[in-house]
Amino acid sequence: MAGISTKVTENVSIKVKEKRYTKMSREKKNIISGLLFASPVLLGFIIFVMGPMIASGYFSLTDYSIASTPKWIGFDNYKNLFTNQDPFFYKSLLVTATYVFLSVPIQIVVSLLVAMLLNSDVKGKGIFRTIFYLPTIVPVAASSMIWIWLMDPDLGLLNNVLDAVGLPTSKWIFDEKTVIPSLILMSLWTVGSTVIIFLAGLQDVPNQLYEAVEIDGGNAFHKFINITLPMITPTLFFNLVMGFINGFQVFTQAYIMTAGGPNNASLFYAFYLYKEAFSNFRMGNACALAWVLFLIISIFTFIIFKTSKWVYYEGDGK
Repeated sequence: MAGISTKVTENVSIKVKEKRYTKMSREKKNIISGLLFASPVLLGFIIFVMGPMIASGYFSLTDYSIASTPKWIGFDNYKNLFTNQDPFFYKSLLVTATYVFLSVPIQIVVSLLVAMLLNSDVKGKGIFRTIFYLPTIVPVAASSMIWIWLMDPDLGLLNNVLDAVGLPTSKWIFDEKTVIPSLILMSLWTVGSTVIIFLAGLQDVPNQLYEAVEIDGGNAFHKFINITLPMITPTLFFNLVMGFINGFQVFTQAYIMTAGGPNNASLFYAFYLYKEAFSNFRMGNACALAWVLFLIISIFTFIIFKTSKWVYYEGDGK
């Protein structure tokens, strides 16, 4: 009897081990399969994102002019930036910050208003949605060339329209005082993608909430303040974050339309970084500028996330 019970115990333990082995082998197979499917993305991230970032971090600590071998200088590039030895660093920061803090709120307000109009019962709203979205698929270089013609002080369409209605004309991008407002006006040309995102958020607002406001005697303003605005705060938050990130990286307009002028009035940070790298061939300083920009965007994004208590998520218990 003792021998039989021992054999039974051994058989049970063997079966348990086999089950564990089978379970572990399945888990390993799942992990391997998952890694294989994710490998293109992982390799792309390592090769095209992490690799250049590590190289940029190294070059930012060197004196590197592409044609010469990088010479280690430590944090001298960063010291030159923040101790005002670089005359255009703070200028480019100020220009970019001015553009971002003016353009992003205006874009969000305009996008939300347009989205609310397109969300209403209007005939042909599908056509209007297409019209508002089409400019976003036009390459920025092509639209920049169009806007150069529109803002031409002598032959441009905008000045011709202003002159026709008896309003004073402007030099638009060809004047220091008006170049940034002109580029902000141009940025409204491509709010179509933001409008689509707002439109998706508006369509997720339950209709019964609006009906409840109507029963209580509320009007359109009450609906917007008490229902629409709180319910689309996640969408508003997303557009705010993306607006700030994209705003700090604006480049093409300055490169094609103004070349940073007049008198460096549109010297955006990304454009100045490009000039340092590929015009002045100070690659080490350009890499330092890139890392400073990365830190600025990270800090602003962190602040926005930390102050996002106003965002309402359905089902979060608030």
